Amino acid sequence: MKIAFIGLGNMGGPMAANLAKAGHQVAGFDTAAPMPEGVTKSASAAEAATGADVVITMLPNGAILRAVAEQVIPAMRAGAVLCDCSTVDVDSARAVAADAQAAGLGALDAPVSGGIGGAQAGTLTFMVGGDDAAFATAQPLFDIMGQKTVHCGASGAGQAAKICNNMILGVTMIATCEAFALADKLGLDRQKMFDVVSTSSGYSWSMNAYCPAPGIGPKSPADNDYKPGFAAELMLKDLNLSQDAAASAGADTPMGRQARDLYEEFVEREDGRGRDFSAMLPRFNRRNG
Repeated sequence: MKIAFIGLGNMGGPMAANLAKAGHQVAGFDTAAPMPEGVTKSASAAEAATGADVVITMLPNGAILRAVAEQVIPAMRAGAVLCDCSTVDVDSARAVAADAQAAGLGALDAPVSGGIGGAQAGTLTFMVGGDDAAFATAQPLFDIMGQKTVHCGASGAGQAAKICNNMILGVTMIATCEAFALADKLGLDRQKMFDVVSTSSGYSWSMNAYCPAPGIGPKSPADNDYKPGFAAELMLKDLNLSQDAAASAGADTPMGRQARDLYEEFVEREDGRGRDFSAMLPRFNRRNG
């Protein structure tokens, strides 16, 4: 396919590179990031989108997505698909999809899970909202960039799934870090703690696959001085999105709200900015009840 990729940062760059390696013709645009290997540089987002079969965006927030969509939708050919892989608010996802569909385009919101490592390895999970025809067009690309794709429903459903998933992730990571900090104060060996919890009812992805304790379980950012695989400020962004969505939908999410407040304190008033979201463990270890 002829693909345009707008937004080539830590996530978009390797995703675009994997598409190019698979033999697709990829034109890229980013205001700052370098072009990945195999991706042709375009002078603007509109130039990249011209003639493309699929335009993929990976952008920081809903406002930027809306601004980029205003540029690329008029440049896209009829029947092409606009596929946004950013994590943004549901309202922005649905507004951009409506604008694309009004212009005769397919539209998908397809946020991802798996972090920078998953983008590089092509093992992301895609949560996709949009119609069946657009999904069928883009699915071969999802198969290159990821290992699992779930078509969640109509426009906005992909973002809804991502927001709910990451609210769970934020809450379980905090609980995991709290438990390790408590185990330390009780004199329980961290490896013994892991051996019990990872095979018992406390099992979670945060414990088993992304353990926040260095030297315990599979290799994780904790083993690299908490350099980000998924930065704490990105977790804060997603938890803010979850609470905005909860307010809009009238949902009661007290654990999500508390997780948001803790990550906000960690990022904005402590030393969490630029660290992995699992660096909550040393944060709790420094504090007393």
